[in-house]
Amino acid sequence: MDVAVLAGVSTMTVSRVLNAPERVRAETRARVLAAVKELDYRPNHAARQLVTGRSGVLGVVSIDTTLYGPASTLYSVEQAARHAGYNVSIASLSSLNRTSIREGVERLRAQAVDGVIIVAPHESAADGLRHLPPEMPVVAVDAGDDIPVPVAKVDQRTGAIRATRHLLSLGHHSVWHVAGPADWLDANGRIEGWRGVLEAAGRPVPEVLRGDWSSRSGYRLGRRLAAEPEVTAVFVANDQMALGVLRALREAGRRVPEDVSVAGFDDIPEAAYFWPPLTTVRQDFGEVGRHAFHMLLERMAGEEPEARRLVEPELVVRESTGPAPSHP
Repeated sequence: MDVAVLAGVSTMTVSRVLNAPERVRAETRARVLAAVKELDYRPNHAARQLVTGRSGVLGVVSIDTTLYGPASTLYSVEQAARHAGYNVSIASLSSLNRTSIREGVERLRAQAVDGVIIVAPHESAADGLRHLPPEMPVVAVDAGDDIPVPVAKVDQRTGAIRATRHLLSLGHHSVWHVAGPADWLDANGRIEGWRGVLEAAGRPVPEVLRGDWSSRSGYRLGRRLAAEPEVTAVFVANDQMALGVLRALREAGRRVPEDVSVAGFDDIPEAAYFWPPLTTVRQDFGEVGRHAFHMLLERMAGEEPEARRLVEPELVVRESTGPAPSHP
Protein backbone atom coordinates (compact mmCIF):
# COMPACT_ATOMS: atom_id res chain seq x y z
CA MET A 1 0.00 0.00 0.00
CA ASP A 2 2.85 2.40 0.81
CA VAL A 3 4.43 1.74 -2.58
CA ALA A 4 1.09 2.31 -4.31
CA VAL A 5 0.56 5.66 -2.53
CA LEU A 6 4.09 6.89 -3.32
CA ALA A 7 3.86 5.81 -6.98
CA GLY A 8 0.32 7.12 -7.41
CA VAL A 9 -1.08 3.78 -8.59
CA SER A 10 -3.33 1.04 -7.24
CA THR A 11 -2.07 -1.84 -5.13
CA MET A 12 -3.12 -4.15 -8.01
CA THR A 13 -0.72 -2.31 -10.32
CA VAL A 14 2.08 -2.70 -7.79
CA SER A 15 1.32 -6.43 -7.66
CA ARG A 16 1.45 -6.69 -11.44
CA VAL A 17 4.80 -4.89 -11.60
CA LEU A 18 6.27 -7.29 -9.04
CA ASN A 19 4.78 -10.48 -10.46
CA ALA A 20 4.17 -9.90 -14.18
CA PRO A 21 6.08 -6.73 -15.16
CA GLU A 22 5.63 -7.34 -18.89
CA ARG A 23 1.90 -6.59 -18.47
CA VAL A 24 2.55 -3.03 -17.22
CA ARG A 25 3.45 0.03 -19.30
CA ALA A 26 7.14 0.95 -19.10
CA GLU A 27 6.46 4.41 -17.63
CA THR A 28 4.22 3.04 -14.86
CA ARG A 29 6.61 0.18 -14.19
CA ALA A 30 9.52 2.60 -13.77
CA ARG A 31 7.51 4.73 -11.33
CA VAL A 32 6.56 1.71 -9.21
CA LEU A 33 10.11 0.34 -9.15
CA ALA A 34 11.42 3.74 -8.10
CA ALA A 35 8.98 3.74 -5.18
CA VAL A 36 10.00 0.18 -4.27
CA LYS A 37 13.64 1.27 -4.17
CA GLU A 38 12.95 4.45 -2.19
CA LEU A 39 10.94 2.57 0.44
CA ASP A 40 13.33 -0.41 0.42
CA TYR A 41 10.31 -2.66 -0.01
CA ARG A 42 10.75 -6.44 0.06
CA PRO A 43 7.91 -8.87 -0.78
CA ASN A 44 6.82 -11.07 2.12
CA HIS A 45 7.29 -14.55 0.72
CA ALA A 46 5.50 -16.24 3.61
CA ALA A 47 2.42 -14.07 3.04
CA ARG A 48 2.62 -14.67 -0.71
CA GLN A 49 2.71 -18.42 -0.12
CA LEU A 50 -0.42 -18.24 2.03
CA VAL A 51 -2.29 -16.38 -0.71
CA THR A 52 -1.04 -18.26 -3.78
CA GLY A 53 -0.32 -21.69 -2.35
CA ARG A 54 3.11 -21.43 -3.97
CA SER A 55 6.48 -21.02 -2.24
CA GLY A 56 8.31 -19.47 -5.19
CA VAL A 57 11.06 -22.03 -4.64
CA LEU A 58 12.11 -24.72 -7.11
CA GLY A 59 14.16 -27.76 -6.16
CA VAL A 60 17.05 -29.22 -8.13
CA VAL A 61 18.44 -32.71 -7.53
CA SER A 62 21.93 -33.19 -8.95
CA ILE A 63 24.97 -35.36 -8.52
CA ASP A 64 27.75 -33.67 -6.57
CA THR A 65 30.41 -33.11 -9.23
CA THR A 66 32.74 -30.49 -10.65
CA LEU A 67 32.71 -32.01 -14.15
CA TYR A 68 32.09 -29.31 -16.73
CA GLY A 69 28.94 -30.76 -18.31
CA PRO A 70 26.86 -31.52 -15.19
CA ALA A 71 28.10 -28.39 -13.38
CA SER A 72 27.20 -26.20 -16.37
CA THR A 73 23.79 -27.84 -16.63
CA LEU A 74 23.09 -27.18 -12.96
CA TYR A 75 24.19 -23.56 -13.31
CA SER A 76 21.99 -23.00 -16.38
CA VAL A 77 18.90 -24.41 -14.65
CA GLU A 78 19.53 -22.24 -11.60
CA GLN A 79 20.03 -19.11 -13.73
CA ALA A 80 16.83 -19.69 -15.72
CA ALA A 81 14.82 -20.08 -12.51
CA ARG A 82 16.33 -17.06 -10.76
CA HIS A 83 15.86 -14.90 -13.85
CA ALA A 84 12.13 -15.65 -13.63
CA GLY A 85 12.03 -14.71 -9.95
CA TYR A 86 12.23 -18.16 -8.37
CA ASN A 87 14.57 -19.12 -5.59
CA VAL A 88 16.37 -22.43 -5.97
CA SER A 89 17.15 -25.10 -3.41
CA ILE A 90 19.67 -27.76 -4.41
CA ALA A 91 19.96 -31.34 -3.14
CA SER A 92 23.42 -32.62 -4.06
CA LEU A 93 23.79 -36.39 -4.14
CA SER A 94 26.93 -38.54 -4.07
CA SER A 95 25.26 -41.07 -6.38
CA LEU A 96 22.13 -41.34 -8.52
CA ASN A 97 19.92 -44.34 -7.83
CA ARG A 98 16.35 -45.07 -6.74
CA THR A 99 17.01 -44.54 -3.03
CA SER A 100 19.17 -41.42 -3.30
CA ILE A 101 16.84 -39.70 -5.79
CA ARG A 102 13.82 -40.43 -3.61
CA GLU A 103 15.63 -39.05 -0.56
CA GLY A 104 16.69 -35.94 -2.47
CA VAL A 105 13.14 -35.26 -3.65
CA GLU A 106 11.73 -35.81 -0.16
CA ARG A 107 14.29 -33.40 1.28
CA LEU A 108 13.10 -30.74 -1.17
CA ARG A 109 9.42 -31.52 -0.56
CA ALA A 110 10.00 -30.80 3.12
CA GLN A 111 11.01 -27.29 2.01
CA ALA A 112 7.65 -26.88 0.21
CA VAL A 113 9.22 -26.47 -3.25
CA ASP A 114 6.76 -25.93 -6.11
CA GLY A 115 8.48 -28.40 -8.44
CA VAL A 116 11.71 -30.32 -8.96
CA ILE A 117 14.26 -30.57 -11.78
CA ILE A 118 16.44 -33.68 -11.63
CA VAL A 119 19.80 -33.63 -13.42
CA ALA A 120 20.21 -37.34 -14.17
CA PRO A 121 23.07 -38.16 -16.57
CA HIS A 122 23.61 -41.71 -15.26
CA GLU A 123 22.01 -44.95 -16.45
CA SER A 124 21.47 -45.82 -12.77
CA ALA A 125 19.09 -42.86 -12.33
CA ALA A 126 16.39 -44.39 -14.56
CA ASP A 127 14.86 -46.55 -11.84
CA GLY A 128 14.63 -43.60 -9.46
CA LEU A 129 12.89 -41.49 -12.10
CA ARG A 130 10.23 -44.19 -12.52
CA HIS A 131 9.29 -44.09 -8.82
CA LEU A 132 8.71 -40.44 -8.00
CA PRO A 133 5.84 -39.00 -5.90
CA PRO A 134 2.99 -38.59 -8.43
CA GLU A 135 1.80 -35.32 -6.93
CA MET A 136 5.16 -33.54 -7.35
CA PRO A 137 5.79 -31.78 -10.70
CA VAL A 138 9.12 -33.13 -11.97
CA VAL A 139 11.25 -32.61 -15.09
CA ALA A 140 14.56 -34.35 -15.81
CA VAL A 141 17.69 -33.09 -17.55
CA ASP A 142 20.11 -35.35 -19.45
CA ALA A 143 18.04 -38.43 -18.64
CA GLY A 144 17.27 -41.46 -20.80
CA ASP A 145 14.37 -41.94 -23.19
CA ASP A 146 12.59 -44.76 -21.33
CA ILE A 147 11.29 -42.81 -18.34
CA PRO A 148 7.79 -41.36 -17.64
CA VAL A 149 9.13 -37.84 -16.98
CA PRO A 150 9.61 -34.96 -19.49
CA VAL A 151 13.29 -34.55 -20.40
CA ALA A 152 15.39 -31.66 -21.72
CA LYS A 153 18.85 -32.49 -23.03
CA VAL A 154 21.50 -31.96 -25.68
CA ASP A 155 21.31 -34.35 -28.62
CA GLN A 156 24.55 -36.20 -27.88
CA ARG A 157 24.20 -38.57 -30.81
CA THR A 158 23.96 -35.70 -33.30
CA GLY A 159 27.05 -34.06 -31.82
CA ALA A 160 29.07 -37.24 -32.24
CA ILE A 161 27.77 -37.70 -35.78
CA ARG A 162 28.95 -34.22 -36.75
CA ALA A 163 32.40 -34.69 -35.22
CA THR A 164 32.90 -38.11 -36.86
CA ARG A 165 31.66 -36.97 -40.27
CA HIS A 166 33.98 -33.98 -40.07
CA LEU A 167 36.98 -36.27 -39.53
CA LEU A 168 35.97 -38.63 -42.34
CA SER A 169 35.46 -35.65 -44.67
CA LEU A 170 39.14 -34.81 -44.16
CA GLY A 171 40.11 -38.12 -45.75
CA HIS A 172 40.73 -40.25 -42.65
CA HIS A 173 40.04 -43.95 -43.23
CA SER A 174 38.53 -44.43 -39.78
CA VAL A 175 38.12 -42.63 -36.46
CA TRP A 176 39.16 -43.95 -33.06
CA HIS A 177 37.05 -43.06 -30.05
CA VAL A 178 38.00 -42.30 -26.45
CA ALA A 179 34.68 -42.64 -24.61
CA GLY A 180 33.38 -41.67 -21.17
CA PRO A 181 32.35 -44.09 -18.40
CA ALA A 182 29.84 -46.82 -19.26
CA ASP A 183 27.19 -45.58 -16.79
CA TRP A 184 26.99 -42.13 -18.37
CA LEU A 185 24.15 -41.61 -20.86
CA ASP A 186 26.06 -38.82 -22.61
CA ALA A 187 29.03 -41.13 -23.18
CA ASN A 188 26.85 -43.87 -24.65
CA GLY A 189 24.96 -41.45 -26.89
CA ARG A 190 28.26 -40.23 -28.31
CA ILE A 191 29.38 -43.83 -28.95
CA GLU A 192 26.14 -44.52 -30.84
CA GLY A 193 26.62 -41.48 -33.07
CA TRP A 194 30.29 -42.25 -33.76
CA ARG A 195 29.69 -45.94 -34.49
CA GLY A 196 26.66 -45.22 -36.69
CA VAL A 197 28.63 -42.92 -38.97
CA LEU A 198 31.48 -45.41 -39.41
CA GLU A 199 29.11 -48.31 -40.10
CA ALA A 200 27.07 -46.28 -42.59
CA ALA A 201 30.29 -45.33 -44.41
CA GLY A 202 31.51 -48.92 -44.47
CA ARG A 203 34.58 -48.04 -42.43
CA PRO A 204 36.30 -50.15 -39.76
CA VAL A 205 34.93 -49.57 -36.23
CA PRO A 206 37.86 -49.62 -33.79
CA GLU A 207 37.57 -50.82 -30.21
CA VAL A 208 36.04 -48.24 -27.85
CA LEU A 209 38.58 -46.97 -25.33
CA ARG A 210 36.86 -46.07 -22.03
CA GLY A 211 38.13 -43.18 -19.96
CA ASP A 212 36.73 -41.51 -16.83
CA TRP A 213 36.36 -37.94 -18.20
CA SER A 214 39.71 -36.86 -16.69
CA SER A 215 42.78 -35.56 -18.54
CA ARG A 216 44.76 -38.32 -16.83
CA SER A 217 42.67 -41.06 -18.41
CA GLY A 218 42.88 -39.29 -21.78
CA TYR A 219 46.67 -39.22 -21.45
CA ARG A 220 46.80 -42.92 -20.57
CA LEU A 221 44.64 -43.91 -23.54
CA GLY A 222 46.40 -41.39 -25.77
CA ARG A 223 49.68 -43.21 -25.19
CA ARG A 224 48.08 -46.40 -26.49
CA LEU A 225 46.78 -44.59 -29.56
CA ALA A 226 50.11 -42.86 -30.19
CA ALA A 227 51.80 -46.27 -30.43
CA GLU A 228 49.49 -47.35 -33.28
CA PRO A 229 50.72 -45.96 -36.64
CA GLU A 230 47.35 -46.55 -38.33
CA VAL A 231 45.64 -44.07 -35.97
CA THR A 232 45.18 -40.76 -37.84
CA ALA A 233 41.94 -39.43 -36.30
CA VAL A 234 40.58 -39.51 -32.75
CA PHE A 235 37.18 -38.36 -31.50
CA VAL A 236 37.34 -37.82 -27.74
CA ALA A 237 34.14 -37.74 -25.65
CA ASN A 238 35.09 -34.61 -23.70
CA ASP A 239 37.65 -31.83 -23.88
CA GLN A 240 39.45 -32.72 -20.64
CA MET A 241 40.30 -36.18 -21.97
CA ALA A 242 41.24 -34.62 -25.31
CA LEU A 243 43.81 -32.50 -23.47
CA GLY A 244 45.44 -35.70 -22.18
CA VAL A 245 45.38 -37.24 -25.65
CA LEU A 246 47.08 -34.16 -27.11
CA ARG A 247 49.88 -34.38 -24.58
CA ALA A 248 50.40 -38.10 -25.15
CA LEU A 249 50.62 -37.60 -28.91
CA ARG A 250 53.07 -34.73 -28.54
CA GLU A 251 55.33 -36.75 -26.24
CA ALA A 252 55.32 -39.60 -28.76
CA GLY A 253 56.31 -37.27 -31.60
CA ARG A 254 52.92 -37.55 -33.34
CA ARG A 255 52.06 -34.09 -34.68
CA VAL A 256 48.53 -32.69 -34.39
CA PRO A 257 46.94 -32.32 -36.89
CA GLU A 258 49.66 -33.26 -39.44
CA ASP A 259 49.89 -36.89 -38.21
CA VAL A 260 46.77 -37.27 -36.06
CA SER A 261 43.59 -35.16 -35.95
CA VAL A 262 41.85 -34.79 -32.57
CA ALA A 263 38.29 -33.61 -31.89
CA GLY A 264 36.70 -33.19 -28.46
CA PHE A 265 33.26 -32.54 -27.01
CA ASP A 266 31.87 -29.75 -24.74
CA ASP A 267 33.81 -26.67 -25.89
CA ILE A 268 35.03 -25.81 -22.41
CA PRO A 269 36.29 -22.21 -22.09
CA GLU A 270 39.91 -23.39 -22.33
CA ALA A 271 39.42 -25.43 -25.54
CA ALA A 272 40.27 -22.51 -27.80
CA TYR A 273 43.58 -22.10 -25.92
CA PHE A 274 44.81 -25.69 -26.11
CA TRP A 275 47.74 -26.24 -28.44
CA PRO A 276 46.67 -26.63 -31.10
CA PRO A 277 43.25 -25.01 -30.49
CA LEU A 278 40.77 -27.85 -30.17
CA THR A 279 38.08 -28.75 -32.67
CA THR A 280 35.12 -29.73 -30.51
CA VAL A 281 31.34 -29.96 -30.17
CA ARG A 282 29.70 -27.08 -28.31
CA GLN A 283 26.76 -27.80 -26.02
CA ASP A 284 24.28 -24.99 -25.27
CA PHE A 285 23.70 -25.62 -21.57
CA GLY A 286 21.84 -22.32 -21.21
CA GLU A 287 19.22 -23.48 -23.70
CA VAL A 288 18.86 -26.82 -21.89
CA GLY A 289 18.29 -25.00 -18.60
CA ARG A 290 15.66 -22.71 -20.11
CA HIS A 291 13.84 -25.65 -21.69
CA ALA A 292 13.83 -27.58 -18.41
CA PHE A 293 12.55 -24.57 -16.46
CA HIS A 294 9.69 -23.84 -18.87
CA MET A 295 8.73 -27.53 -19.01
CA LEU A 296 8.52 -27.52 -15.22
CA LEU A 297 6.34 -24.40 -15.25
CA GLU A 298 3.98 -26.23 -17.62
CA ARG A 299 3.79 -29.20 -15.28
CA MET A 300 3.20 -26.92 -12.29
CA ALA A 301 0.28 -25.39 -14.22
CA GLY A 302 -1.25 -28.84 -14.71
CA GLU A 303 -0.21 -29.08 -18.35
CA GLU A 304 1.72 -31.88 -20.02
CA PRO A 305 4.78 -30.61 -21.92
CA GLU A 306 6.23 -32.59 -24.80
CA ALA A 307 8.08 -35.68 -23.63
CA ARG A 308 11.48 -34.66 -25.02
CA ARG A 309 13.10 -31.37 -25.92
CA LEU A 310 16.43 -31.80 -27.67
CA VAL A 311 18.99 -29.04 -28.06
CA GLU A 312 21.22 -29.43 -31.13
CA PRO A 313 24.97 -29.12 -30.51
CA GLU A 314 27.34 -27.19 -32.77
CA LEU A 315 30.59 -28.40 -34.32
CA VAL A 316 33.34 -25.83 -33.73
CA VAL A 317 36.24 -26.42 -36.12
CA ARG A 318 39.65 -25.23 -34.96
CA GLU A 319 43.25 -26.23 -35.69
CA SER A 320 43.47 -29.71 -34.11
CA THR A 321 41.87 -31.39 -37.15
CA GLY A 322 43.25 -31.48 -40.66
CA PRO A 323 43.63 -33.61 -43.80
CA ALA A 324 44.68 -37.23 -43.35
CA PRO A 325 48.42 -37.80 -43.89
CA SER A 326 49.23 -39.26 -47.27
CA HIS A 327 51.35 -42.04 -45.73
CA PRO A 328 49.96 -42.90 -42.28
